[in-house]
Amino acid sequence: MRRRGALIVLVGMAALAAGCSTPDSRFYTLRADTAQGGDGTSPITIVVGPITLPESVDRPQLVTSSGENRVEIQEFHRWAQPLRTEIPRVVAAQLGRQLGTAHAGVSSDVAISDPDYRVLIDVQRFDFRRGQAATVEALWTVRSRSGSTRTGHTLAQERVVDASYDAMVAAQRRALGAVSRDIGNAVQALQR
Repeated sequence: MRRRGALIVLVGMAALAAGCSTPDSRFYTLRADTAQGGDGTSPITIVVGPITLPESVDRPQLVTSSGENRVEIQEFHRWAQPLRTEIPRVVAAQLGRQLGTAHAGVSSDVAISDPDYRVLIDVQRFDFRRGQAATVEALWTVRSRSGSTRTGHTLAQERVVDASYDAMVAAQRRALGAVSRDIGNAVQALQR
């Protein structure tokens, strides 16, 4: 009888352990817009960064808005690299395509020491609402080597096609693309 009781306890513990497995983490990355731009022959140099981010989203986990004053930290849905690194790289890549230059990088790149244009970005909002929209709000400044400056504010909201995290990240990438286009337009205005 004692053996049977021990066996029942062991089977119960095994079943409980199987039911308590931790879900696999998923990792996401923002990729630069794939829209075609210039031919990469422009000689201008652009450096993006540093940027600032709200502390609430400056973390490895995706953060979703779930109400007017509430957010949820998605423990098993994470950024593949820090947003402080990823956002400037994406913006630099998009600016390079838009402006037709192969010389667009981030402030940590030592290859571009004295750029023609420096871009500073203060991200005010970087959020998702599952199944609804992704929003990027940013204040930005473009400074030319000669000292000319353009500043701007971009509020971009992109609809999310479904409630998946993949769709949310894709919408966030498109919203960040709108910020990049506005910055690119400011660079073009400074070139005139």
